[in-house]
Amino acid sequence: MLLAMPTKADEIITVLRAGHDSLASFLATLAPDEVNHASAASEWTVAQVLSHLGSGAEITAAGLNAALTGKDERGPGFNESVWDRWNAKSPHAQAADFVSTNADLVGRYEGIDAATRESLHIDLGFLPQPVDLATAAGLRLNEFALHRWDVVVAFDPSATLTSAEASALIDGSKLLFGWLGHADALNGVTGSLAVRLHDPERSFGVEIGEQIALGEEPSSPDGVFEGPAESWLRLITGRLGPEYTPASVTVSGDLVSLADLRQAFPGF
Repeated sequence: MLLAMPTKADEIITVLRAGHDSLASFLATLAPDEVNHASAASEWTVAQVLSHLGSGAEITAAGLNAALTGKDERGPGFNESVWDRWNAKSPHAQAADFVSTNADLVGRYEGIDAATRESLHIDLGFLPQPVDLATAAGLRLNEFALHRWDVVVAFDPSATLTSAEASALIDGSKLLFGWLGHADALNGVTGSLAVRLHDPERSFGVEIGEQIALGEEPSSPDGVFEGPAESWLRLITGRLGPEYTPASVTVSGDLVSLADLRQAFPGF
């Protein structure tokens, strides 16, 4: 009997489960008042990050249910009503309810059979057309993994994205790249940057001009970024501050410095 090869959706759902279990276990070690600790997300406490993830899980689950059943029960202002309800919770409730709500979302993903994982398309509301499950779940993993890091790094400055998260996210990061870079922060710099990553290995180019765009790895780059894939993912989302940068990250050449790249990718 031949076993089916895991799909991209399978990989992402597996990583979502591992991330949820890891973060839930970490939160269980915190003292009650530590949910009020500042997170690495600008101006948000740990509880507020968890509220954001919890409300996002609820909204994501509603969209997933609509795609699975063909019945969309979300009315006008649905997202806003969810955010308002979560914002009104106490910090302790935000943390506790995140764990149960996110567990429910991950369980919903895990309960989707193999055929449906391949055929399902989900309307996310902010993209031109419905996307497949791997793309939709990948966007959730992107949000979850980065905000998981925002929480954990507040207590452990050496925290990183996991290798599994980096492997699952690195190729899909192209979808959001055009929204993340701010060329005006580079004061007219133009040229090509080679990006050479490991864990997993990837090589590509970044063209810097009026915009910052992905492309093929240049044969004669004006600069080179080298480092772990997880560090690149954190850089382009504004999470590679000097205190959180591994020694293996280097930027060479005269095009830009690592400090310049931090300015060009301020994050969210």
